[in-house]
Order: sequence, then structure tokens, then C-alpha cells
Amino acid sequence: MGILSWIIFGLIAGILAKWIMPGRDGGGFILTVVLGVVGAVVGGYISTFFGFGRVDGFNFGSFVVAVIGAIVVLFIYRKVRS
Repeated sequence: MGILSWIIFGLIAGILAKWIMPGRDGGGFILTVVLGVVGAVVGGYISTFFGFGRVDGFNFGSFVVAVIGAIVVLFIYRKVRS
């Protein structure tokens, strides 16, 4: 996937992660995009490592993995900031 695709995919995953785990994080839109992109990458690595499959484009499985990764990254970000 191209870098623009990853940014769009990460933006959507980050928004959903913030919707699932609401809170006062600060940083706004840019932080949401960054956490979403990092979460999508982390989720892809974790799913590949555990054998759940690869993140290989815009499909439902990749989307679920990206959102779960974004939730994990958001959780870690909140723990580090507090």
C-alpha cells in the first residue's frame, strides 16, 4: 500500500480507536492520525507474528487489525502520559 493509503487507513483506525476509548488526550487531529498509522503498523506486525494473517490492503480483516492496533497504541500512549 502506498503511504497515502496508510495515512488514510490510519486516520480511520485512529478515529475509531478514539471513539471506542474516549478520553482527554490532547494533540487533536494530528495525534489521532499518527496513533492510527502507528497502530495499523503495530497491529499488522502483531497479527503476522501470531499467524492471524497479513495486512494486505483495504479489506475487513486488515481494518479490524488496524483498529485493534490503534487501540493498543492509544492505551500505551495514555499509560506513558500519566
